[in-house]
Amino acid sequence: MKTVKYIDEEVIIKKAMEALFRELGPVEAIRFISMPKKKRLESIRRHREWQKALDKSKFFDEVFGA
Repeated sequence: MKTVKYIDEEVIIKKAMEALFRELGPVEAIRFISMPKKKRLESIRRHREWQKALDKSKFFDEVFGA
């Protein structure tokens, strides 16, 4: 089996930044880096709905055994 050697994080970041600036240009590269992450409100909402409908004692019995 072949051993996998990972590139140092600093080298990866440097190469990625160089590629971004080369392909997008300085303004668009900075714009891309500055983009805020979208919040995952949909999954939080879905989880809260699941919690509301949950029968806690039945759930615990299923998970931990009655």
